[in-house]
Amino acid sequence: MRAHGPIPFACTARLRFGDFDLDAEIDTTLSGTTALFGPSGGGKSTLLRVIAGLENRADGHVVFDGTPWADSSKRLFTPPHRRPVGTVFQDGRLFAHLTVAGNLRYAERRGRHGPGSIDLDTVIDRLSLEPLLARRPDTLSGGERQRVALGRTLLTGPRLLLLDEPLSALDRERKADILPYLRGLPEAFGIPTIYVSHAIEEIAQLAETVIVLAEGRVRGIGPVAKMLERIDLQPVTGRFEAGALLEARVTEQDTTWRLTRLDLEGQPLVMPMLPGLEIGVTVRLRVRARDVALAIHRPEGISTRNILAGTIDGITVESDTAFAEVTVALRSQRLRARVTREAVHTLGLVTGAPVHALVKSASFDRRGLAGVG
Repeated sequence: MRAHGPIPFACTARLRFGDFDLDAEIDTTLSGTTALFGPSGGGKSTLLRVIAGLENRADGHVVFDGTPWADSSKRLFTPPHRRPVGTVFQDGRLFAHLTVAGNLRYAERRGRHGPGSIDLDTVIDRLSLEPLLARRPDTLSGGERQRVALGRTLLTGPRLLLLDEPLSALDRERKADILPYLRGLPEAFGIPTIYVSHAIEEIAQLAETVIVLAEGRVRGIGPVAKMLERIDLQPVTGRFEAGALLEARVTEQDTTWRLTRLDLEGQPLVMPMLPGLEIGVTVRLRVRARDVALAIHRPEGISTRNILAGTIDGITVESDTAFAEVTVALRSQRLRARVTREAVHTLGLVTGAPVHALVKSASFDRRGLAGVG
């Protein structure tokens, strides 16, 4: 099953329960992975339940590819089982009395079948499930259970995949095991995905588009790199984690010094070796603003290996703190640096001026790296 280009999607949801008030409005297109991102308790899972049809109390509407699934003004509500949606929750919700093969075959029998539908062999192959088929869910690791849950959901034939914090119950090692499969979902199966998470490192790895939701309101929608750059969203994304995403191409795996060397639009980058990356693959790197220093002249005789030439694209001064946020343009990409206001003044930093950004190799966030090519 392959999606034919971006799919129009619109959703408004107004719902009050207890002290929480959800009042969200989304009008966008879906392709690849769209992250529904924000702090815990901001309404992400509730909004996902509205989209899936698992929450029928909301006022508003849900329209997918021109087909209305809900419209409270017309008393229209399509029940969950009639929406072509597949949902994966935190716990996987596998049938304990069936083997992995039994769970998959159950979904295949009950799935929506048609031209281009996903077959069992493809799911087993793409999610590496062959060694697990004879086992029962209680013998699987958390990451293995989530892979099986993904496979079972795909076999139901959804046109939209909803993932509700599927990694939240996993430790870092298990997350690392399953992330490559999540990254490959759009290309392998062509189904747009809405991925709910409050973990910025997951969003940096997986998403092309981000919907920021906090306190029940949509605060912004846009490409992942631009959304993580936006200073006005720092209360949501986390000031300490503010930074930028860079895309670079792997040029060498240096086994002598255990380094991965990359090319960023003609400028070299180096970082501690990340095994398994093939030469020529494009990767995504999250660089935190607090790990970037600036110099008006290219420094020499220092241990920092990554010195990137750029132009100051913008300066936002925080008059109530000691700091300023400086954006540096690196051709088509941008870095952010968090420096003191005094440094801005002393160095004479102004928009349009040439500058060198210094990034320590060790400061590249390994959790925020993902293959995108």
